[in-house]
Amino acid sequence: MAARLVKRCSCLLREATCLAPAASPVGRLRLARVAHKTLTSSATSPSSHLPGPLSQHVEKPHVFTPYPERQEVDSLIEKATLPEQLLELVGDGRCLHHNHAALAIIQLSRLLSEKPADKAWLLQEARFQQLLHLVNSQITAVWHGTLVKLLRSLYALEVPAASRELRSVEQEVRWRMRRLKYKHLAFLAESSATCMQERGSQELLAELLLHLERRWAEIDDGRTLVAILVKTGHLSESLMNRLEDKCLELVEQFGPEELRKVLVVLAAQKRRSVPLLRAISYHLVQKPFPLTKGILLDLAYAYGKLGFHQTQVFQRLAADLLPYVPSLTSSEVARCAKSFAFLKWLNLPLFEAFAQHVLSRAQTVSLPHLCNVLLAFARLNFRPEQEEPFFSLVHEKLGSQLTSLDPVLQVDVLWALCVLQQAREAELQAVLHPDFHTRFLGSGSPKDQGILQKLLHINSTARLEHPEYAGPLLPTSASVPRPSANRKVTPLQKELQNTLMGLLGTPERGSFMVVTQYGWVLDAEVLLDTDGQFLPLREFVAPHLAPPTGSLPLPPGAKRLAFLCWEFPNFNSRSKDLLGRFVLARRHVLAAGFLVVDVPYYEWLELKSEWQKGAYLKDKVRKAVAAELAK
Repeated sequence: MAARLVKRCSCLLREATCLAPAASPVGRLRLARVAHKTLTSSATSPSSHLPGPLSQHVEKPHVFTPYPERQEVDSLIEKATLPEQLLELVGDGRCLHHNHAALAIIQLSRLLSEKPADKAWLLQEARFQQLLHLVNSQITAVWHGTLVKLLRSLYALEVPAASRELRSVEQEVRWRMRRLKYKHLAFLAESSATCMQERGSQELLAELLLHLERRWAEIDDGRTLVAILVKTGHLSESLMNRLEDKCLELVEQFGPEELRKVLVVLAAQKRRSVPLLRAISYHLVQKPFPLTKGILLDLAYAYGKLGFHQTQVFQRLAADLLPYVPSLTSSEVARCAKSFAFLKWLNLPLFEAFAQHVLSRAQTVSLPHLCNVLLAFARLNFRPEQEEPFFSLVHEKLGSQLTSLDPVLQVDVLWALCVLQQAREAELQAVLHPDFHTRFLGSGSPKDQGILQKLLHINSTARLEHPEYAGPLLPTSASVPRPSANRKVTPLQKELQNTLMGLLGTPERGSFMVVTQYGWVLDAEVLLDTDGQFLPLREFVAPHLAPPTGSLPLPPGAKRLAFLCWEFPNFNSRSKDLLGRFVLARRHVLAAGFLVVDVPYYEWLELKSEWQKGAYLKDKVRKAVAAELAK
């Protein structure tokens, strides 16, 4: 008899559990009472031994609502406008159930959200401690939505991390993590992930990230997706991969604000997700929604940071930004110009508007913002129509403040002026003075080597383009080329070398990858006599090398030719205009006495056979010599 009773109890409990596997704590208590009542009746009923389905013996549980019936206390909590009104509920002898204390704490955090000074007082208040104790004693009965809001409120009230009540709430959240809806997980990610990271709640944060990743397929709206992406995407690589996939699925639902947030997050993490960027670009072009000034600036920044080129997007950004330029601040103009410079996108009306904006605010524009605009102009080799007043303003600002800038910025600014052919003797002397450049000469760091390379270009500008410049200059040792293990020969350079070797006949008649003392590398160098025949290079003096080589002077009428390959990245986007850096290189090579043979990629790619390539180079050489003779 006892064995049969135990077997019957186990069956009833097993099937009763299946009726509500994810029931709340209150639901489990009520279900247990139902099961207890059923067991009692079945033990005393004569029909308890009869076969039949369990539904005939178990009474159906009463339907219950997720929250208790609304009471007067609920209205008092919602209508409270002062912390004291909520704290009085504790001392009035009112019967507060498990959710009332939690709701009161949540309302307190809302009221004190803009009063940080009152939070310290509240933590010392005895009635607030009673609320915390009441919540802690009944934490298992607090409903899911209230629980996650309670955790957010405790973080907002700056409850100490070692507090027993806070640790109890965190532990309860961990226990319930699997039963929480995804919207609750998203709320935790949006409102509490940063606090978890700052307060050292690493276990709870790791658990939250794990469940967000495992249940990523439950995301069904764009706002939730973007909120999780912004708050937690940078904390987990695998979660970020899932969220990017979900963005591709829901990108059609995104408005301009969501698109902006996604792009800014990708830019901040330097995640160049090409499929997602293409999808976002498509919707930016196809959808006619209006873009505000802030969104346009952030989009330009994100595309520039990621280096993702999409012509139609850039055209829309430039067209939409143009009317906003008069209302932009100097900081926003500098930021926008810098973003388009990174993209190598030169929109003439927009950049003219930038120059006009700087001139109209000549008295208030700060030197750092002016420097950023100048660097953007130099990168794109852009000179405004009002060139003289613009550069007069630049020199006026630099005259008294150049030496106060960071040394690296000083070099960048003067290098930009050299690109735009606006450098003055006093500015050259300030950067080429030994007291200034000595700090960069002995350093082997990649950053300082880059600065030294720009100093070489500035030094070459002073020597080649400023004949009246009297010094100082960089020491000769700074011009000696250093071996570079990272220099790779591109396919265009390799094909040029092979074709040119076929024309020269012997290696002595040409040099390849020639490192000059001016800071530039020539792709190839040849020497022609008056009859157009190639001469052996190594026998004749070469003053452009560091140190100079050769002993014989050049024959009368001989000409040095420098072949310069221009790759796709050397040009402005969707243009055949070289970037400022390469315009400066070409100018220096010409000033050093070379005839320049330009070999742009877009012309070379049209040549299919070796014969065509050889004929192309011969024609280029003839044109370069003819242009020189025509002068």
